[in-house]
Amino acid sequence: MNAILSRLPDWDVVARAAVEIALMFVIIYAILRFLQGTRGAGILRGLAFFLVVVPVTVLLVVRKLELRALDWLITDVLPISIIPIVVLFQPELRRALVRLGQYPLFGLFARSRVTVTREIVEAASVLSRQRIGGLIVVERDVGLSALTEGGVPLNADISSELLTTLFWPGSPLHDGAVVIHEQRVSAAGCLLPLTENPSVAKTLGTRHRAAIGVTEESDAIAVVVSEETGQISVAVRGEMSRDLDREALQHVLDTLFAETRTATATSELAKSS
Repeated sequence: MNAILSRLPDWDVVARAAVEIALMFVIIYAILRFLQGTRGAGILRGLAFFLVVVPVTVLLVVRKLELRALDWLITDVLPISIIPIVVLFQPELRRALVRLGQYPLFGLFARSRVTVTREIVEAASVLSRQRIGGLIVVERDVGLSALTEGGVPLNADISSELLTTLFWPGSPLHDGAVVIHEQRVSAAGCLLPLTENPSVAKTLGTRHRAAIGVTEESDAIAVVVSEETGQISVAVRGEMSRDLDREALQHVLDTLFAETRTATATSELAKSS
């Protein structure tokens, strides 16, 4: 009998562990709700996955299989290595956490983007022909409220005429970015973070570096028109496709928005089941 009882788990320890895990998830959920609609939400989702789900899963497997060397690395070496790693690789980790938090596993929203795509393509084509610089950012799941607060709020219906006017030379807002939120022009004259990626070509101008920068820190789509050459480019996930014609721009935007709709349809189906 004593042998059987000795094999049973310490229920006080199990109960404390269960309470700690439950409290941890409640706190993370509350913070996510508070940060919803900001870039910090994506980072926190990735951080929660990286610091909670991955370590717990790996540690359980390691101890179940009695892999003592890995157990020592995880419990003794990893904790003291976190701070130096964060200091050395802060920009890379920030981008990685944002991208991790954007995966379909964490949920994405979707809306019909037919009108948005059509008006952006038309505006970019006009700006390209006239050699007028422009930067249009389409917000998706990760909110850009911190950026739009520094611009001029508009909350206007999207149209190619409005977009073209905002970037026309002499307009007080033509040097900043236009941000589109839920199929409406949310703000204009917005200042965006510039990329710090050393692999980005030094020949790229401020608009292009800003387009890459905002897509490194969010899941936004950025459309850039070069003032010097009239070339149209699209940045997403910190990568840029350059020298697109009207048809290529249409195709790229349709593809990106189709990915968003597919991810959201999957998320909604999972919620309803």
